[in-house]
Amino acid sequence: MTLRRSDRIRRQTARACALAAGLWISASAHSADLSLAAQDLPPPQATSPQAQQLISKTNLAIARLQDITNRASELATQALAMLGINYRYGGNSPDTGLDCSGLVRYVFKEAWGTDLPRTSLEISRVGEKIGKDNLQPGDLVFYNTLRRGFSHVGIYLGDGKFIHSPSAGGQVRIESMDESYWKKRFNGARRIAAGEEESK
Repeated sequence: MTLRRSDRIRRQTARACALAAGLWISASAHSADLSLAAQDLPPPQATSPQAQQLISKTNLAIARLQDITNRASELATQALAMLGINYRYGGNSPDTGLDCSGLVRYVFKEAWGTDLPRTSLEISRVGEKIGKDNLQPGDLVFYNTLRRGFSHVGIYLGDGKFIHSPSAGGQVRIESMDESYWKKRFNGARRIAAGEEESK
């Protein structure tokens, strides 16, 4: 391995560690905020039945939000573990290489046990369509890289970054969505709930 390549891998690993730490801190802070919000609620016995029902619904919403945050962190962590894996057309395994949809399928299967379709176009029909401004870690981002829509897919990590398996000769890496190449080719984004395998 050349010195140049080894430096590049070191830089990518450092970026991945920083991103993972950021996700962990963000998820921890979010969980702490939600816990404090729950503590601020008045005790159920001191309120009317309507207020008790509202408190119960609020606690349920908080629990669901914490669950979503935790699951998104699982996806991002699993994806970051794939950094440096070689691209291979049609590849489904880190041992032999992954293409873009192979990476997404592998990460969702490992993190959530979710089976996704084989191609990026098919995956683009699963889950809920979301706007670029509403992206959260774990969401899927789609691009037109082969002069046809939804021909490429990656996993959003937060802070305008996504992880993907690029093309022949490349390796799984992190890119900025703000780079002109990706900005021009953005096709949309989807959010997939744990266990979801069909389109809404």
